Amino acid sequence: MSPEPSGPPPSVQSPLVRLFVSPDEPRPRAGWRLLSHGATALYLVGCLSLPLIFVPGILTGGGITMEAMLGSAAAGAIGITAASYLARRFLDRRSFRSLGFAFDRFTVPDLIVGFLIPAAQLGLVLLLELLVGWTHWQGWAWEVSSGAAVAGGLGLSLLVFVLVGYQEELLSRGYQLQNLIDGSGLRWALFLSSASFALLHLANPGSGLASTIGLLAAGYFLAFGWLRTGRLWLSIGLHIGWNFFEGTIYGFQVSGLEPFALMRHSGVGPAWATGGAFGPEAGAVMLPAYVVGVFLILAYTRRRRPSSGPPDPETAS
Repeated sequence: MSPEPSGPPPSVQSPLVRLFVSPDEPRPRAGWRLLSHGATALYLVGCLSLPLIFVPGILTGGGITMEAMLGSAAAGAIGITAASYLARRFLDRRSFRSLGFAFDRFTVPDLIVGFLIPAAQLGLVLLLELLVGWTHWQGWAWEVSSGAAVAGGLGLSLLVFVLVGYQEELLSRGYQLQNLIDGSGLRWALFLSSASFALLHLANPGSGLASTIGLLAAGYFLAFGWLRTGRLWLSIGLHIGWNFFEGTIYGFQVSGLEPFALMRHSGVGPAWATGGAFGPEAGAVMLPAYVVGVFLILAYTRRRRPSSGPPDPETAS
């Protein structure tokens, strides 16, 4: 005679247990995992960011310096990585690698191609604005700054945007999207994770309804890279390239922030079209750029089997 089961089957679990524990696995439900992860990330990033206020010259009354952006980006990358690792291992009961960090022959090409796709997208935006007269050309950075200053600005901006692209993709398309799929399915997970991504930028200069809607669309676009590959590398490359080419190369605001810019021009077009002080993400000018980006992602991934959800889960050892 086989031994009787040691515990009650899931179907007869108490309502209180079902409220907190997943019916499929002995781990918290997706909502509790997300709340715990978010609270841990907020606490760690806050603790790591606090010392920045004591660094001489890093904060000025004239705006956010690149040095302040670097410090904030580093604090965010470390804090979100630590929170995601802990939550993934002890709450999700999965490995950190299974969020989309598996290394294979596509890893480096995904990062490079992802980085370059926004060059075409944002280049189209600048061309459209120049042709229509929504921005006026002013010149190049080296015409008003030394070569060393230009090189330093490019390098510092790239470092900042590498950290920002990594941490925001880990948070939004990594931990949040993939746990939301567990709890609500792909369609709602895409909307909720993209909405969360947009709302996290509400404190940025120039934010409002238009920027929130624009960043909601950006969240869907960045998630498309993960859907097509089942990995985060393409989305990370897209995010890094987006910020770098938008702000540092083509001279637009990046979500309301003004990094070092290689090209100098002043926007004069209507805010509904150009995004105004927030940048192109808040304007209708981004619509053709999204079409170009989706086409390029499809062309690049045409021989890879699209992913309709997360890759097969890899349990933590």
